[in-house]
Amino acid sequence: MSSLDDLIGRAKLLLADGHSPGQIADELSLSMETVTWLLTQAKGSAAPKDVHIDWTAVSSQGPLLEETAQMLLSRYYLSRGDAESPSADVIVGIALSGIPLATIIAVQEAAQLAIYHPAKQNPSEKPTGSVSGNFAAVGGQRCIIVDDTITSGNTMREVVKYLKKHNAVPVAIWVIFDKRGIRDVDGVPVFSLFKISRID
Repeated sequence: MSSLDDLIGRAKLLLADGHSPGQIADELSLSMETVTWLLTQAKGSAAPKDVHIDWTAVSSQGPLLEETAQMLLSRYYLSRGDAESPSADVIVGIALSGIPLATIIAVQEAAQLAIYHPAKQNPSEKPTGSVSGNFAAVGGQRCIIVDDTITSGNTMREVVKYLKKHNAVPVAIWVIFDKRGIRDVDGVPVFSLFKISRID
């Protein structure tokens, strides 16, 4: 079975299990456009240009996940040239894959934890993103946004806009993989461990 056939099978299995296309995009670290194509495969249409990242060997192992969170912390502090007090009051984990990393980072930084649910995971007619009321509030707080992957950058723009609208100050975005090579999102600097490029 080809890797494309495998992705099609995984996407269809996730859909059959009740995942929304937005959740499938997050699970497979793919764009919504790619997931739509995987699920429908319209005749004559070419597969979107995307890169699949499978990091389950790390994400499924607590100690490796903790080391990855530590690398994100080190990447940020080394780029700033300091290792002083925490630079944020709240660590905002983007559901789903950003939550474990954000939790570990919040513990290490002695910061609060907030969870952001992106609009693409909301199946309503007019989907909107939101911060969970079961975790820290973001209003008036300095926030670091954490996720596993930047695919299109749309979710990051959405989170930054949400935080600013709610009087929070997003100070940085931390991701493991950046598929777009984005330096900043609306003035908020991006710190990634790996930049992923597709060369055709």
